Amino acid sequence: MVYVPRLVDSQLDQWLGSAPVIAITGAKGVGKTTTMSQRAAHTLALDQPAERRLTEANPAVIRTLPTPLLIDEWQRVPPVLEAVHRAMNRSRSPGQFLLTGSTRPETAARLPRRGVTVRMRPLSLPERGLETPTVSLARLLAGPRAPIRGQTAFGGPDYAAEIVASGLPGIRLADESVRREGLSSYLTEIVDRDLPGLGADVRRPRALLAWLAAYAAATATTASYTTIFDTMTGEGAPLARHTADGYRALLERLWVLDPLPAWTPTATLPRLTTAPKHHLVDPGLAAAALHATVDSLLAGHGTTPGAAGLLGALFESLATQTVRVLATAAHCTVTHLRTPGATHEINLIIERGDHRVVAMAVKLAATVPPVAARHLHWLGDQIGDSLVDKVILTAGPSAYRDPRGVAVVPLALLGP
Repeated sequence: MVYVPRLVDSQLDQWLGSAPVIAITGAKGVGKTTTMSQRAAHTLALDQPAERRLTEANPAVIRTLPTPLLIDEWQRVPPVLEAVHRAMNRSRSPGQFLLTGSTRPETAARLPRRGVTVRMRPLSLPERGLETPTVSLARLLAGPRAPIRGQTAFGGPDYAAEIVASGLPGIRLADESVRREGLSSYLTEIVDRDLPGLGADVRRPRALLAWLAAYAAATATTASYTTIFDTMTGEGAPLARHTADGYRALLERLWVLDPLPAWTPTATLPRLTTAPKHHLVDPGLAAAALHATVDSLLAGHGTTPGAAGLLGALFESLATQTVRVLATAAHCTVTHLRTPGATHEINLIIERGDHRVVAMAVKLAATVPPVAARHLHWLGDQIGDSLVDKVILTAGPSAYRDPRGVAVVPLALLGP
């Protein structure tokens, strides 16, 4: 399969010449191993029983293998990390070890301080090569507010198709029936294999899949976990609440749940909520959990709490996924803002290292009225020059600035 270039590639190549250890974390299937293997002289695959047994018996074997050495799924043999530490104490030369892991370690295992770690998510829209971006997130972050422009034929049906296709490289390129089965299998393998691999006793897999569907239905909301728990349907007696909470923690360890944290500003603002917004690692998985298709999304089937419809929620999730990938490349963080009662709500806050921000609203619409920017203007009144730019991400055809300086940007035209 032809390698699909990733935005993180340039960072990896730079780090390869300066850092002894580079680690990529993220959910299975996002492309960690494929990306790292482009740079490896040898791969030690610890998800393969024979190589795992060899490494368990003698973790120091890593010192005998060619470098850069890719240690895939390193967390399956935790002592290998200590062997990496010892090897680095012997030599600090760059580009020795490339580590990938699909599970956040339960122990206090820490990567070497001289290494770098990056989170990989599924393919963002610009990485999918569907459109040529004309609006740079890095340029928006840099300020001042420069003119923007661009046209796209990408519209609502195209975004629905991209949501259902997913950003998982090994799944999205298959034909529709294979892709649908691949996403369904991804979810069932989490329940049948991945969670038991973390020591979970999944006695009622169908009930757990029902909880995942309830979580997917809450995509892009701050619904409480009690509310999510209470919306489970169709599986008889629900999971016990403490059981569901335990599974949720494990799903976060697997990077399958990817909640968006609430913004904690340095400026004094009216009281903000601290609840995260709910997202699965890929909106295609949320669509699969809810048995949504392109047709059902476009027909408006499957409403979600606090959203006009499932397509709107998943469009926001697609925008969130894309912006998080772009922000990682720009060394920025992404959060959301919400006041109690949703008096004010901003879907995405992209924060620079100096705490100045770009604020983004996400609207599934071809055109947006001026009132759509009211929360962005409110934030500008609160934090002044700390707000570098105001953006509305849309499903429309044109990129432009409105008379008050708000950047209106079709999601398909947003790039690094």
